[in-house]
Amino acid sequence: MESESEPYVRLASLRQLHQVMADMNTARSLADTLQTVANGVVTALGYELACVNLVRPDGDLVVAAFSGNQAAESLITGRVGSRESWERRLSMGETWGDLVFIPHTEGWVLDDDDVPQWYTDGPAPRFEDEWHPSDRLFAPMYTPGVQGGQCGELIGVLSVDRPRNGRRPGAWGREALQMYAFQAAIAISNARLRSNMQRALVRLEREQQALRASEESFRQAFEYAPSGMAIAEMGGDQHGRILRTNDALCRLLGRPASAMRRYSFSDLVHPEDIGTLLRTSAEGGRAELRLGRRDGTYLWVSLRNSVVADAADGPRFLLTHVEDIEERKRRELQLAHRASHDSLTGLPNSAELRSRLSSRLCQQRSTHTGAALEPVDAAFGHPAFDANGHGFDFRPGGAEAFESFDHHVHTVAPEGERDDGTKGLAVLFCDLDGFKSINDRFGHNAGDAVLIEVARRLSQCVRDGDTVARLGGDEFVILADGLGKADAADLAVRLRSEIIQPIRAEGRAVRVGASFGIGWAHCGMTADEVLKSADERMYVEKRSRPKQHRRAG
Repeated sequence: MESESEPYVRLASLRQLHQVMADMNTARSLADTLQTVANGVVTALGYELACVNLVRPDGDLVVAAFSGNQAAESLITGRVGSRESWERRLSMGETWGDLVFIPHTEGWVLDDDDVPQWYTDGPAPRFEDEWHPSDRLFAPMYTPGVQGGQCGELIGVLSVDRPRNGRRPGAWGREALQMYAFQAAIAISNARLRSNMQRALVRLEREQQALRASEESFRQAFEYAPSGMAIAEMGGDQHGRILRTNDALCRLLGRPASAMRRYSFSDLVHPEDIGTLLRTSAEGGRAELRLGRRDGTYLWVSLRNSVVADAADGPRFLLTHVEDIEERKRRELQLAHRASHDSLTGLPNSAELRSRLSSRLCQQRSTHTGAALEPVDAAFGHPAFDANGHGFDFRPGGAEAFESFDHHVHTVAPEGERDDGTKGLAVLFCDLDGFKSINDRFGHNAGDAVLIEVARRLSQCVRDGDTVARLGGDEFVILADGLGKADAADLAVRLRSEIIQPIRAEGRAVRVGASFGIGWAHCGMTADEVLKSADERMYVEKRSRPKQHRRAG
């Protein structure tokens, strides 16, 4: 560019400056923009050396582009100067508008700071405005949009050296460099924005590709999972409605996918398992329950829930995993049945009988039929009350035991020899007469056949809800609730009449008799106490009959 002493600037120089600024804004990348900025200082502003120092995210400045000297470029490009050193430089020297000029008379104090710099040779100035090799001229670049520039954010600094006319820039040169730095800041900001947008687009595309791959993986895992899978709505009026199922679940329940979308799991679950389903936590919940098949049967399944989101803030859905556990449940039920039932007759065994009997009895003791029940002080054997007349059970587990009987209907028993109309839980203890002789004469197979047939006859003669159990050997017990004294006696007669009928065993007809003892269960007794009472009454009844009448024949 021509000397500012000339009254006019040549049109060619203005065109050259305009072209350089256009090139800055059309560069393809941030790196190209920075290099174009450095080159433009040399080609259009008349300086032999130019350097672009760019502010990094950590605040320090890095030499991002250099123009005018390849040796100096390779020496300092990429080197970093601390923000503290740069702020010191920009705060000293002379200010020419937005420019900072540090003459050689002051610059010597900067020789030891960490800002990358180069050294040029040349003779000492011969006149006042001649450029000295150690003079420094900086053009700070600020973010655009703020009038005056300096109020914006610093994004970099242009360092220029060795004007071609050998003189310090005059008014026109300073104005041109300041204007150039302002336009360079705009070009760099735009290039940085484009670069960030390109990186964001690349990152977004990669994330979308990963999302599509993840969705495809989920779809394949969902569709081809060997166990049942379903997606249901979560929250709102349609909470729990099934939106999507895989083939495995459709096969498991015998229902097509189109039909499954009309239901929720609460529509398919067994009525007895509704509570279990509702108690299952939506997030990470698990339950074992029965689901209805199309043919009306129910299948035991293990149901696990987890929550998935459609997007970061999008709707949430319930992912349900359904596993067939029918075979395991069948084995568990078989094992439980074997543990609680007699292997020969299939009747509840002694342990199951005591469990059922104990479940009806609490630890309170009835003072008289139909009356309120009083807690008993285990230490002193009499009812225990506090100062306000409230009862307490001081036996082990007293308070906790009563909590479990909040809704317990106390079991009472008829009293006296006459039938007073009280209905209670009758316990009929049955002992077979003549069974030992059948075992001895015809063998254990015949004896087993007799026991099986007696168990069948007893079960047929009682009501639904009554319990027929085998204690062991030839002893049976019947629990019949809601009977009075006369009802229990009539039941014993009917049972005895059934038992004494001939029984086919090992190809021959045999007979056994039966002795019954009737006991009554009431709260305050243990299961063993109830059974012992009935057993004692049975022996009284057996001894009261002549020996020849204890068998049917």
